[in-house]
Amino acid sequence: MERVVNFSAGPSAMPLEVLKRAQSELVDTNHAGMSVMEMSHRSKAFEDILANTKHLLKKVMNIPENYKILFLQGGASLQFSMIPLNLLQKDHEAAYIVTGSWSQKALKEAKKVGQTTVIATSEEDQFRHIPDFSQITQKENLSYVHITGNNTIEGTRFTKLPKTDAPIINDWSSGILSEEINVSDYGIIYAGAQKNLGPSGVTVVIIRDDLIGQAPDSLPTMLDYKTHDKADSLYNTPPTFGIYMIGLMLEWIDSLGGVKEIEKRNREKASLLYGTIDQSNLFYSPVKKEDRSLMNVPFKTDSEEIDRAFLHFAASKQLVELKGHRSVGGMRASLYNAMPIEHVERLCDAIREFEETMK
Repeated sequence: MERVVNFSAGPSAMPLEVLKRAQSELVDTNHAGMSVMEMSHRSKAFEDILANTKHLLKKVMNIPENYKILFLQGGASLQFSMIPLNLLQKDHEAAYIVTGSWSQKALKEAKKVGQTTVIATSEEDQFRHIPDFSQITQKENLSYVHITGNNTIEGTRFTKLPKTDAPIINDWSSGILSEEINVSDYGIIYAGAQKNLGPSGVTVVIIRDDLIGQAPDSLPTMLDYKTHDKADSLYNTPPTFGIYMIGLMLEWIDSLGGVKEIEKRNREKASLLYGTIDQSNLFYSPVKKEDRSLMNVPFKTDSEEIDRAFLHFAASKQLVELKGHRSVGGMRASLYNAMPIEHVERLCDAIREFEETMK
């Protein structure tokens, strides 16, 4: 079987080594005599998997001891609600830097909970850059400042953080593990697993321990971070297979040399593709250069018809899932950690070859 080159924004491609490892252990995981999908989440066998996954995430991200790791469900979208429900105090505001579709949705959910403020946005430029927030006046009574560290749809990423005394909350769904960051700069980092961490169905929340336990008593049990921290993410049945797969992904990253090596590879891949696009007379990147994402690369031509023709041409070469998000059109190549540079080279060759056919 020939596998396609999968540029999907999520669920995304996974390393072949990881998939084959999971395949080999599917029937008998860790010599337990059963599959991980059959294990009780209360069993010693699964508790070992959970503990190992947490240990590896702490190791590769260098997570300090005063942070807790939670494996939750509901996707990053549920975190849009859980964060204000847990942290937005009465007579305080939640501040948002709005840089795309996902931060707009996060803001919308926070407005249902309490007072919000937008401290910067690039909406007037169709989110083609990260707005300047360097001159923002410090506001009092902020419960937190929320950012979307990497914008999957628009193809932008934060390279610096706002100066604030309030906890910074980072939706890092499409950026987690792609480059080194200082976890201590954030109050919460959260990410859906289906881009760089593993299969869909698990949401990782890395939360500073002083932010746990702030929710009002009226908050439903399952929406309270304290519930999941106290139960070690086992209050209800967790997505056991997904947590196991995250563990395999983390072992793979660790074996390569950790996030430092992954970042080096990601920068090489992004530089190669952006370079090809910038040298083209047909294709272009709509994103401001200094704000370009390492993970999600939107590009297009001046013609929707030509865009469609390129997508058809790329598919004929087994380069799939390149269609841009419906809100921005064009093409989008997601270069997540599992994407080898050879696959990016194939896309670059296709871009140049297609351009030649249009002359």
